[in-house]
Amino acid sequence: MKLIIVGLALIVLVAAQDDKYTTKYDNIDVDEILKSDRLFSNYFKCLMDEGACTPEGNELKKVLPEALENNCAKCSERQRETSSKVIKNLTENRPEQWKALKAKFDPENKYISKYSDEASKDGIKL
Repeated sequence: MKLIIVGLALIVLVAAQDDKYTTKYDNIDVDEILKSDRLFSNYFKCLMDEGACTPEGNELKKVLPEALENNCAKCSERQRETSSKVIKNLTENRPEQWKALKAKFDPENKYISKYSDEASKDGIKL
């Protein structure tokens, strides 16, 4: 009987973890990546399938389509804040890369349309 209870507890724990994206990369220094052309280029190439990916780059590529689809419902608060920071930086400072990412991940502009009002509240012009 104890074995069954432990097994059920483990299943519940694993299922609960699936409700949110991993937070193990939440403390990455995104500001450092955004201000470094070399680091930014590596992440950009990863997302565009043009270069190698770090583990966190692979994780981002894996969850990005779903996060776009469900308004980041499984994101931590830190992930939401970081996403806004990155999008704002891209739209203001790296428009060509922003355009390329939009073409890859939102070719029909459905997410731009879906989130433009919310983005403008954060001072982001999509």
